[in-house]
Formats: sequence, structure tokens, C-alpha cells
Amino acid sequence: MAKAKATRSDERAGGRGGRSGAEPAAPAGGRPRDPAIEEAIIQATRKRLATDGYSSMTIGDIVADAGVTRPTLYRRWANKYDLVIDALEYGLRKQREAYPPLDMEQLAPCEALVEAVRRLDPRYHNERAMALHGNFMAEVERAPGLLEQLREYGVRPRCEELLMTLVSLQRRGAVREDVDLDMVVTLCFGSYFADYLRTGREVQDDFAERVVATVWPAIAVDGEVRPV
Repeated sequence: MAKAKATRSDERAGGRGGRSGAEPAAPAGGRPRDPAIEEAIIQATRKRLATDGYSSMTIGDIVADAGVTRPTLYRRWANKYDLVIDALEYGLRKQREAYPPLDMEQLAPCEALVEAVRRLDPRYHNERAMALHGNFMAEVERAPGLLEQLREYGVRPRCEELLMTLVSLQRRGAVREDVDLDMVVTLCFGSYFADYLRTGREVQDDFAERVVATVWPAIAVDGEVRPV
């Protein structure tokens, strides 16, 4: 979390306030925190981020939606920025926990690539993900740390998983050594955003298969499209 702390320090320097390090522990002798309350606040924050955006959402709206009081929220988060960062990290963690456990090296090359591409989908386990990405990009001048956090904890882990799958396929002799793997990752990841911007529809069930069927002939050692 070193990067997260540094970003929050930058926000404090910009006059937005912030906390130092992890959340403070409950006061000695006080009541233990109720995870259900924190869950309600996080969920309310995530919904407001998608519908209102960071600048327009207010602490008042969040506590009203969550059914809690301002002091209850401020005992856990010092300000809106820190709350939003935790809400972002919460969603990304839940999404990764939703991935089925797989051993990519035990799958056939195309099957492994399809599964890695499928996990790139920002809407995997979060139907509001595209709106969140759009809102964070729109806030880049007012709160640049938000987009940096999204890159670090949302984009990078997904893309690295695909990159490592491609590296593994190279070692297995399925993908050519001269392929620009970073560009393949960019093309595959960008396909979800391009499809959403073009159509606005939910991602189709066979989307990852179609992406791989298009990319595979350009990167495979034998250049053949294999059934998946």
C-alpha cells in the first residue's frame, strides 16, 4: 500500500486532507466496529460514485443512503477522498475474489488466453465499473490520485495476469517470441472499453472467445485458429 499512502499525501498537500497510514483502531475500551456498518457505507459510496461522480457526491448523501450518522462515518474515514479509495480497493478485491480458481498452465493455450482475456473485463462482478472508470477519468484534474489508484489496483493486476499468461504461452512454444506482448495486452484490455463505447450493451458471453479468435492468428507459432 506504499503507493496509496504516497498518493494520499499528495492529496493532503493539495489541501484535500487525508489520513496517515491505515485506519485508526477503535478506542481502548470502546465498542468494536460493526463490519455491517462499514459495508453499508462502502456500498453507498460505490453507488454514489457511479451515479453522481466524485465531485458531486457528498458525505451527507452517503450517510443518508447507508443509514448511519456523520460521526459514525468520520470515526472510520477522515474525509471523502480516503473513503473513496477504500471503496475502490474494496470493489477490486471483491472482483478478484470472484474469479474461479484456475491453473492456467493446465489449460490448452487458447483456453488459457480466453480465460485471461475474460478476467480483463472491468464489469466482471461489477455492473457499474464502466461508469466508475469514466468518473475517475473525468476527475483527473481535480483529484488525479483517484485515477492513479485505479491504475495501480484495478488496471495493473488485470493486465499483468494476461501478460504473465502470454509469457507462459511463449515458454510453452505456443506464442511467437517476437510478439509485442504489451501491445497484445493493451489491445485486449481496450476491446472491452471500445465495445462499451460503440454499443453500450452488456458484454456478450462469447466476447473473450471472439477477441482471442481475432488475435490468436497474429501471435501463435503456427498461426492457426484453434477451437476454444
